[in-house]
Amino acid sequence: MQVKLAHYAGACYGVERALSLTVEAATQYEKVHTLGPLIHNPQVVSELAASGICEVDSVEQAEDGVLVIRSHGVAPQVIGQAQERNLTVVDATCPYVKKAQKAATELREQGYAVVIVGEKGHPEVEAIDAYAGSQSLVVQDPADLPAQLPDGPLGIVVQTTQNAAHLEAIVSALKQRGADPLVKNTICFATTQRQESAELLAHAVDAMVVVGGRNSGNTTRLAQICEQVCKNTHHIERPEELDPAWFTGVLRVGVTAGASTPPEQITAVVTALQQL
Repeated sequence: MQVKLAHYAGACYGVERALSLTVEAATQYEKVHTLGPLIHNPQVVSELAASGICEVDSVEQAEDGVLVIRSHGVAPQVIGQAQERNLTVVDATCPYVKKAQKAATELREQGYAVVIVGEKGHPEVEAIDAYAGSQSLVVQDPADLPAQLPDGPLGIVVQTTQNAAHLEAIVSALKQRGADPLVKNTICFATTQRQESAELLAHAVDAMVVVGGRNSGNTTRLAQICEQVCKNTHHIERPEELDPAWFTGVLRVGVTAGASTPPEQITAVVTALQQL
């Protein structure tokens, strides 16, 4: 069985930067906390915890030391709360997420009601929403649009790991209802690269394996994209989850991985597939 790895797969710049900043902080300070899981990869988060880098659910839980703002970002008032508690703040927000936050701010200040294309409840989306103002809407597909749209002009920003097809569907639905939204396409280029590369590979193989946290939105979307092309697609976190039955009669298997998946996890899965 031939194993092919997608041209673009695995940890992106924003994730690598967040990990680097956190590990560096741990060499300088005795206590380092991350506000929520640093990235959506359970194995990496467990490794950080084993090294003494603790996850907290709120600013109040960090008694002293360093508070790392994870790659998904936070509302601006959260950083203010941390500074009021005399915590040393390390802002590991992905630069592309900051770009989306800035776009939401600019649209709000220019008088637009901001439509955020993304997952309700996702930490990145919640952070962007904090910059978008009281008239903001969070929608993932056209069905999420309310019967009554906000008055005045509409502006759109996008969760950085979203699928371009979701954005296009919502823009089309708004135009059909007479709106002419100003679109700020804030989908991260690394996300687009991984999605396009995964889809291209899925067309060329008999099975696909997508590696990454099940709590990772971008990894889940990779799996969805691959499954649309290759029905024999499987989303796993660890090589131990591989089932030989999935690959009966398979000559070529493709592997891709989400933007929060480190290289060693991808290599472990590729090696396990080669040994089947």
